[in-house]
Amino acid sequence: MTSPEPTPIVALIPPTTPFVGPEAIERQIGRKLNLRLGANESLFGASPKAIAAMKKKVEWGHFYGDPEAFDLRMAIAEEHEAGIQNVVLASGIDELLMLFARCFIAPGEPVVTTLGSYPTFEYAVNSVGGRLERVTYRDNRVDLEALLAKTKETRAKVLYLANPDNPSSTWQGVEAIRNFIDQIPAGVLLLLDEAYYDFAPNGDPFDPTNPQVVRFRTFSKAHGMAGMRVGYALAHSDHVVTLNKVRMHFGVSGVAQAGALAALQDTEFVKSVIAQTRATRSWLSGKMAESGFDSLDSETNFLVTDLGSEPRATGVLMKLREHGVFIRKPMVAPLDRFIRVTIGRREDTERFFEIFQGLLQTV
Repeated sequence: MTSPEPTPIVALIPPTTPFVGPEAIERQIGRKLNLRLGANESLFGASPKAIAAMKKKVEWGHFYGDPEAFDLRMAIAEEHEAGIQNVVLASGIDELLMLFARCFIAPGEPVVTTLGSYPTFEYAVNSVGGRLERVTYRDNRVDLEALLAKTKETRAKVLYLANPDNPSSTWQGVEAIRNFIDQIPAGVLLLLDEAYYDFAPNGDPFDPTNPQVVRFRTFSKAHGMAGMRVGYALAHSDHVVTLNKVRMHFGVSGVAQAGALAALQDTEFVKSVIAQTRATRSWLSGKMAESGFDSLDSETNFLVTDLGSEPRATGVLMKLREHGVFIRKPMVAPLDRFIRVTIGRREDTERFFEIFQGLLQTV
């Protein structure tokens, strides 16, 4: 019996996924993980108000959620001094990147990004047959000049930048981003992934009149709702109209919408999460330095620490798994000599450092 063939573009994609989840690791090691510090989830959980709102909404789970997510989009728009026509909602930034790739990247077209940056964007580009054009990190940071040069050289019309960056954790300041945007060639769309924006210093505000910049935000990090899958893009109204042609209109459940709305309104909880994260991140960075390991200046909820070589970083990662600790590491040089540790509650971070110190002599 002859099997139907997938499209030529899909047939050429390797059968891989961007991430190996902690659940897969648990199946591999045959037991539960003790510390889950690899996915940059919030170890503080969601706001109690968000949890209460979701519990209440579950009682109405037999009904579809609002396909327009009107209340949540209106609240997001007010937060950013924009109009509801500038907000598009989806089940996380990952889905939004897929949607923008589908709408703005044709097969064979060049797309510029940083080699080793957030892998889901490359996954999205490959899914539509785009041609990835990559630049490398410089001094362990995203090289803005190289991104612009590569965009002009290849005549790409889509450019991806994560700020703060994942996995390097580094941050480009307001003036740097403004200058970068000013230099983007006409007709180029900048996809500015700001998943970790809440942990960074105040950044450049959203400009609803600029059709060349799209900003992505999420409820997965500071708001502690990674499992509920809620993300949004701030974009020119024309782009929102375009994405609405192809997005999954019931992709964000009513429960998730209710939780995100309550989380957005509970500003004191988010401020507390951010303050505790910064304090614990500083503590761990100091402890790593005392042990002889330098960390990059982070503006995220994770710390990236230099272990000196890729084999040692991989060895530590695997040893930690044996101790039931899940972390990740960048996979591409020059950052592949680093490990990346999610920062959350102080007690979890102290436990991680205790185990880390104990196994150093064995790697």
